[in-house]
Amino acid sequence: MAAEIIDGKAFAASLREKVGALAAAFEAQAGRKAGLAVVLVGEDPASQVYVGSKGKATLAANMASFEHRLPAETSAAELLALVDRLNRDPAVDGILVQLPLPGHLDEQAVIAAIDPDKDVDGFHVINAGRLAVGQRGFVPCTPLGCMMMLTDRLGDLSGLEAVVIGRSNIVGKPMAQLLLAANATVTMAHSRTKDLPDVVRRADIVVAAVGRAEMVKGDWLKPGATVIDVGINRLAPEPGAAKGRLVGDVAFEKAREVAGAITPVPGGVGPMTIAVLLRNTLVAAHRNVGIALAEDAI
Repeated sequence: MAAEIIDGKAFAASLREKVGALAAAFEAQAGRKAGLAVVLVGEDPASQVYVGSKGKATLAANMASFEHRLPAETSAAELLALVDRLNRDPAVDGILVQLPLPGHLDEQAVIAAIDPDKDVDGFHVINAGRLAVGQRGFVPCTPLGCMMMLTDRLGDLSGLEAVVIGRSNIVGKPMAQLLLAANATVTMAHSRTKDLPDVVRRADIVVAAVGRAEMVKGDWLKPGATVIDVGINRLAPEPGAAKGRLVGDVAFEKAREVAGAITPVPGGVGPMTIAVLLRNTLVAAHRNVGIALAEDAI
């Protein structure tokens, strides 16, 4: 029997609707909209698309969107001065600097300059530390979205064995921390893990975030496992095709024959990222003005 498809698109739409309703209630209480500032430096085509879609989603969720598009030659001092202004702006609850930045700019220095309580991307080292020790902070959007889908499907994760493939600061490490906090038994696997297929076969939950097309094969999986595929890779185009198809880090068709549930690519994890960004901005707004919010409910 084929695995259940975890519909990230529908899940994200439901989350955005919930956030929009709560954002309208926030505006009524606070007398202003929750505000998200997005900073784009340069003209990277993919980044321009992302920033545009984030702006539209922010407005659709009853929030204020502040876009700052800077030329590629912007200096570090100019960019840091803008971040400082946004940190001090009471209308701005969340700040997101779109990555990657042009090569002459230090991404870590820019992230470090963002007020951790406005760091709705969850990339600041203070928020990483808060997550590691179980304090309240902001969690990167992609792993938090993955966690929402896992708990929606599985409920209590206590005692389940989880394998996270990939150890990036943006997905792999925070994903492992979230699973640990939910009392799962967590293994972090990566390019140097010995006998990786055998490690994966133990898992009730597999989160693939390694950036290698269709690396995880169907016969690597434990029957009935829940598979969250974070990867998005474009294959070489087939003869006559303008561009190759998008695939994840999991060989979907074969995995679907073994898994209990699986996210597709596209349409799985991807839509959740912007939805969780809006959720984090809403949370930041409530914290910034001292209005109570049942954060675990969204």
